[in-house]
Amino acid sequence: MLTKLVTDLMGWVDKRLPVTEAWNKHVGQYPAPKNFNFWYFFGSLAMLVLVNQILTGVWLTMNYEPSGEGAFASIEYIMRDVDYGWLLRYMHSTGASAFFVVVYLHMMRGLMYGSYQKPRELLWIFGMLIYLVLMAEAFMGYLLPWGNMSFWGAQVIISLFGAIPIVGEDLATWIKGDYVISGATLNRFFALHVIALPLVLVILVFLHILALHEVGSNNPEGVETKKPKGSVKPEELSKFKFHESYTKKYDIVDSIPFHPYYSVKDIMGVAGFLILFCWVMFFFPEGGGYFIEAPNFTPANGLKTPEHIAPVWYFGPFYTILRVVPDKLGGMLLMFAAIGMLFALPWFDRGTVKSVRFRSKWHLANLIQFAICFIILGILGTMPATPIANLIGVITTCGYFGFFIALWFYSKNENTKPVPERVSH
Repeated sequence: MLTKLVTDLMGWVDKRLPVTEAWNKHVGQYPAPKNFNFWYFFGSLAMLVLVNQILTGVWLTMNYEPSGEGAFASIEYIMRDVDYGWLLRYMHSTGASAFFVVVYLHMMRGLMYGSYQKPRELLWIFGMLIYLVLMAEAFMGYLLPWGNMSFWGAQVIISLFGAIPIVGEDLATWIKGDYVISGATLNRFFALHVIALPLVLVILVFLHILALHEVGSNNPEGVETKKPKGSVKPEELSKFKFHESYTKKYDIVDSIPFHPYYSVKDIMGVAGFLILFCWVMFFFPEGGGYFIEAPNFTPANGLKTPEHIAPVWYFGPFYTILRVVPDKLGGMLLMFAAIGMLFALPWFDRGTVKSVRFRSKWHLANLIQFAICFIILGILGTMPATPIANLIGVITTCGYFGFFIALWFYSKNENTKPVPERVSH
């Protein structure tokens, strides 16, 4: 009786909204390559952290006061007097760092396996837009605790816009909503952080998933598992049932349905992630001063500058690139160029082989040096500027941009290994 009732209810809903159709197309009968590995956990983990940030953010706003007079006190109230407020706050602050950890690893997987190459250029662009909006979201949220490091960090970043010729000062004033960083700045950052940017972020994630399911998932070997219709012998097709939107246009090979195979695998990844996440949240919530800095435990004070103003760790690489250029405008342009290079990556790589497994040793070495330079740039961004640190910053900045320049030159005629026609395992 209950089963029939549920079936009838779903039938009634499906006639008005194709829920079952959407489930089958994007989850239940979505063809996923059968050779996914560890690196493919991070897309689903990013979705998990996004949900965590939205839910905990909603609950935090219920007791947060977005004003210069009450913001810091409301954070103290949440931490001390709201039932489990400390847990919500630490879930949100730890979740911000966790978001960037999984996103950086997700991007690294794309670099390793060429997930930005044809036909996935638009998929990569959507991913980079998500990354850009995520950085803006994190920056806006960074000011909201109204601690002293938040105040001065925002002061440094907003002042950069003042270096833009002609419109710079007016632009900086417009961003602040005042002539100085004040409650007006906090209020508009709050509005952007809790309404505008999350809405844009959710839309971009939706488009990212739609683009992924249109072109199909890449895999560690970079072999396409969606073949032209009629190009594969019937006995070689995957034996699983896939949604007709895929099978009527393509021959699906070496694939398995996302559910239950990868949904169960992702649950294992989620379990491992949550163990690590909870360990940090309960025993290490400040992250040694990298997640929540010591000056942020004191209220914002325009007359008391912290000893060392540094961004949160996930902005470190770009802050170092900004800092190695003596000229403020030049540093800002170089910083935005560093992000722009990532957007243009599909066109810097002129090769046809996707996976690092079959590419030349030059590409592997270039990719490794890029990852090392990025990590070093991130570490330097959290440290005081010294002559040695600046020198290392210049070298690693050259390595960062050198990755794209070198890729442009060698990828066209790269000496690659033979790529198999089908997934080999």
